[in-house]
Amino acid sequence: MSPPSLASGPEGPDALRPLLDTVLDALTDGADARGGPLPAGGPDAVAARVRAAVGDVLPEEGDPEALRRLVRALAEGSADPADPFCAAHLHCPPLAVAAAADLAASALNPSMDSWDQAPAASELESLVTRSLAREAYSDSLRGAGLYRYASPPRGATSPHAPAPESLVTTGGTESNQLALLLAREALGADVRLVCGANAHHSLPRAAWLLGLPEPLIVPTPTGTLDPAALHAALTDGPHLVAATAGTTDAGLIDPLPEIAAVCEANRARMHIDAAYGGGLLFSDRERHKLTGLSAADTVTLDLHKLGWQPVAAGLLAVRDPQDLAALRYRADYLNADDDTEAGLPDLLGRSLRTTRRPDILKIAVTLKTLGRTGFAALVDQVCDRAREFADLVQTHPGFELHDLPVISTVLFRPARVDDDAVAAVRRKLLTDGRAVLGRARLDGRLWLKATLLNPHTRLDDLAALLKLVEGNTPR
Repeated sequence: MSPPSLASGPEGPDALRPLLDTVLDALTDGADARGGPLPAGGPDAVAARVRAAVGDVLPEEGDPEALRRLVRALAEGSADPADPFCAAHLHCPPLAVAAAADLAASALNPSMDSWDQAPAASELESLVTRSLAREAYSDSLRGAGLYRYASPPRGATSPHAPAPESLVTTGGTESNQLALLLAREALGADVRLVCGANAHHSLPRAAWLLGLPEPLIVPTPTGTLDPAALHAALTDGPHLVAATAGTTDAGLIDPLPEIAAVCEANRARMHIDAAYGGGLLFSDRERHKLTGLSAADTVTLDLHKLGWQPVAAGLLAVRDPQDLAALRYRADYLNADDDTEAGLPDLLGRSLRTTRRPDILKIAVTLKTLGRTGFAALVDQVCDRAREFADLVQTHPGFELHDLPVISTVLFRPARVDDDAVAAVRRKLLTDGRAVLGRARLDGRLWLKATLLNPHTRLDDLAALLKLVEGNTPR
């Protein structure tokens, strides 16, 4: 029996073409069988269907129908972020061009741990990450004096600072962890994380993982970090202050310029978790909401949220690239000194991971295909849909609106019901496979959460979603 075909090499494209047809047909069949944004029946029913499709995980003899069967089962049992009724999480529908680029990355299979495994991919990553870092640090208030070093790098001054850099990560959790690691290496093992109660869970978790002191969590009763409360909390240093640009619960943005001023006054290092809100950088209309971003020493960005990339597409932008020296490491078989001196790029210091995919390809293809104008149009569309949905909720007598959206998240709840009823309607819609809504607890009450990341969603879809929630709310 001949060995299975390879995805790369001279025969790779011919081997892939019929398999792609199989995959695309199976995706269609699975979506048809699902019939909505989520598989019906809840966890037990989905698990039973998956077990039936898989059968023996490692059979004695191979199954030539495995690709079709398992892709169909996965499609039937998946939440579809392209469905307008699938709006629970920061879970975007990926662009077709980005998914196609991801296929190329899988077929070519560069490994981003040494130049000789990824010659072109390493150069592409260098070009794109530097460009995106410049985007993160091109704050409109730079000329007004906010583009300063909260913790001045060794020997650097802002007029002659080295160009910012960014690293590719698996997402916000890894980026936040790297930010804390760089802070520890810059300021010492006693650096204390200070963040709002609105911060992402990965920040205090990373402090624990890195053995840092117990984080100081500042209450955020209004949903955002209050600069005065932050100033009062900054007593004995050193401190790493983490602000948020796009909270997970409500999509709120902390007052970044004011927080930057507090950090500067207290000589605290500053990190901004813009995993959600970072996509606003591409919109001329919306990017003003990120004013003050360039004051941060490090910035978390996620393009698999407000960037329409297949998972994973995270970045950590670093204002002073000298901070990245903390990640340098030598392994003779990957970055020997004489190879580096001879001009071979050293990739090992660009991540805590060794083997990693060229996730930069799909990002580069998307940016080049859409351009700034095309990308901005997608950002503006989802922000517009959120405002329109908020208007629908606000004018509907059967619903309450928490507040107007800052990015693309809308919190709402059926009127005149208790929290148990709010939780029940969400679970019923999930179990029936009819809608995927999130939940958030703010102001002591439970709210339904719609995170609108689908630029194809229409106002009619949102009106129908509201009607569906209303019709399934227990009274």
